[in-house]
Amino acid sequence: MNILNILKEYQKNYFKLYNQEYKRYLFKEINFNSKLIGIVGARGVGKTTLLLQYLKESPLPITKKLYFSADNIDIDSIFDIANKFSKSGGKLLIIDEIHKYRGFEKDLKKIHDMLDLQVIFSGSSALKIDNSIGDLSRRVVLYELKGLSFREFIELKEKVTLPSFKLDELLNNHEEIAFDLTTKFKPFEHFNEYLTQGFYPFYFAEKETYLYRLKSTINTVIEIDLPSIFPIEYEKIINLKKLVTLVCQSKPFKLNIKELSNKIGTSDYQTLYKYIEYLKRGKILHPIRAVAKGDSIFNKPDKLYLANTNLYFAYCNNSEIGTIRETFFASIFDNIATSKKGDFLVNEKYIFEIGGKSKSFNQIKDLPNSFVVSDDIELGSGNKIPLWLFGFLY
Repeated sequence: MNILNILKEYQKNYFKLYNQEYKRYLFKEINFNSKLIGIVGARGVGKTTLLLQYLKESPLPITKKLYFSADNIDIDSIFDIANKFSKSGGKLLIIDEIHKYRGFEKDLKKIHDMLDLQVIFSGSSALKIDNSIGDLSRRVVLYELKGLSFREFIELKEKVTLPSFKLDELLNNHEEIAFDLTTKFKPFEHFNEYLTQGFYPFYFAEKETYLYRLKSTINTVIEIDLPSIFPIEYEKIINLKKLVTLVCQSKPFKLNIKELSNKIGTSDYQTLYKYIEYLKRGKILHPIRAVAKGDSIFNKPDKLYLANTNLYFAYCNNSEIGTIRETFFASIFDNIATSKKGDFLVNEKYIFEIGGKSKSFNQIKDLPNSFVVSDDIELGSGNKIPLWLFGFLY
């Protein structure tokens, strides 16, 4: 059978399996007119679903669009498939799991430069397109899909539609925003469930086995995805798993590099820092440094968290509430650093101190653009803001 016919048969089966109607926040943000689009993100956040949703909604006839996964055993050359598809009148090519195909950068560049074909691909969050072979970064428009926000979690659970807010809007109007939202739902009926099990969309399909499946998903990232991108020797994979468990069991602000190195079996600090970077890129760890230190992987992080709160419940029997609060807050922001007086500095402008309902302003009093973020409160006042409300930033 012709390779295109084989892939079209697979495509029919995918259409039957993926029938999710709910669209993630990123669907509205993508400019689908671009010729080459990349969507990266952690395994399990819904990249495949997003791709298939767009494939179904595209007004092109089915004969002019094609979806396949790059780990399909029938695939020898992505460029050859794209070339045949283009010659047969194809216009839209969607490639899933592109990181599973060695040398994808060269093929994507050739497709972009030589064929009249739009390509949308997905890949691991660990992909580093900006340093790819063939200067692919100038050609691709890259988007990152994050895990479910608290807003999206409630929308999926309660079948409602809720607004999201920009950070400045939330900081300036949080009292009115929180009051309005709490007339539509009760945050604490959902927040603990979200922190425990609500970050990955597959929770809604398999609630009973969610944490087991989550741990299995992370093991797949460590065992398969990361070694396909980084030079990780097979026998060193166990060290990455040990590191995840150790971070889970440790307080984020008590980062003893020597102790971590010894426990995972390496005396080389640079190797440890590389492991932290690999796991960061795989969206498993979240190292946070001071702004002054920069973002070099060989600078010691000031704090080291798991990438989202669900991972603590998958890897640890006991998780401190302070760590869970800080992890939730930190996971929302891309531009976040440690602060000398508060817990975090966001966008190099706003200082945040995270705590429970009785958290005071003592550590950040008289500082401009400083806020206390409190758990266990529905409504805030002044510069004191409910923690759950930051789940409405996307």
